[in-house]
Amino acid sequence: MRSEFISDVIGKDGNVHTDPLVAALHITKVELAFATGLSTDAVSKKSRALTRKSQTRLREVIEIINRILPWTDSVYAAFAWYRSQPLPSFGGLTAEDLVKQGKAEAVRKYLSRIAEGGYA
Repeated sequence: MRSEFISDVIGKDGNVHTDPLVAALHITKVELAFATGLSTDAVSKKSRALTRKSQTRLREVIEIINRILPWTDSVYAAFAWYRSQPLPSFGGLTAEDLVKQGKAEAVRKYLSRIAEGGYA
């Protein structure tokens, strides 16, 4: 399932494509924009979705969801975790909150620490 999710949303051109991403997450592009902290245009219009900023943010979200997948039973459950699970190390902020603040790297490090048996 893990590699299927990545290959479904990242095209052969190496770009994250929003249509398969919203399909995999069972959400709308408006919801994707909100969950990533991007504008609706940045996820709806191809020219805006392919900018460096949009691609970086979309890739950050995908990497976090992919990291959570082994701990959940589906992509949808991993996305629900991303959006709603308070992270104790960050004062109860969610991964979504942190990504929107430009702190995706902190979330990735947190998840690596947890995966290695560290404390939340």
